[in-house]
Order: sequence, then C-alpha cells, then structure tokens
Amino acid sequence: MSERLDYRKIGAEPWKMLGAMAAYSKDCAIEYTLVELVKLRASQINGCANCVNLHAGTLRKLGETEERLQLVVAWAEAECFTEREQAALAWCEAVTLVAQSGVPDELFARLTAHFDEKEIVDLTFTIITINCHNRLAVAFRRPPGS
Repeated sequence: MSERLDYRKIGAEPWKMLGAMAAYSKDCAIEYTLVELVKLRASQINGCANCVNLHAGTLRKLGETEERLQLVVAWAEAECFTEREQAALAWCEAVTLVAQSGVPDELFARLTAHFDEKEIVDLTFTIITINCHNRLAVAFRRPPGS
C-alpha cells in the first residue's frame, strides 16, 4: 500500500498547528510515558500502523518493557498497569470511540479518582490530538516508519 498524498506538505499550515498540539503533550501535566501509552492505545483502536510503530518505538526508548507494550491492547485484563494508567486507558478508549461509548459518567468518576482537572483536560487534548493524527495517517495511507 502506498501513501496517497503527502498531507503534511499540502496542508502545511494546519499540520503545523496540529504539531503544536502534539508538542504540548510532551510537557503537559501528565507523565510522558503515560501520554505515549495513551497514544499507542488510540492508534491501535484506529488501526494506524504508522502511529502504532512510532509510539511503541518511543515507549521502548523511554524504557518501557516489551510485556507492557504487548499488553496495551489488552490492558483491562493485564495486571501490569497501575490504576492511574488503567483509568487513562479507559478514558482514551471512550473518547476515541465517542460515537459508540458516549463517554460514560462512571469512566469520568474513575478518572477523577486519579487525575486533577488540569490533568484530565491535558489527557483529553492528548487523546483528541492523536486521534487526528491517526485519521490523517489512515486516510492517506501513511506507511509505518515514514
């Protein structure tokens, strides 16, 4: 499968704005490893091979174990994620699948047990930003590693 077009070049202005949102996630109120775990999970849900490859690689560089990388896809059944990470991953799934989930109140309550308001907003912006990246890469068939 080849890339349909270079959306980053053709849409340089909005790409730059999206890049600024992505850069914000690196220094936001959420620890960077958790930011990357959430990006990996959203990318898995969206079937974005490019972003799965990218964020798994980043997590490896951050020292994440192969066991945890492999279990992100089944985090709810895995015992290697903290309650804070589980709450973030559940929120990520609900926000990513918003049309199906409606983002239930019980997930928000679970989130508020582990995150303050600023962290919740930063986490949610991180999720919507990676979803935007995923949709661009999938729509235009951006290959992994490119």
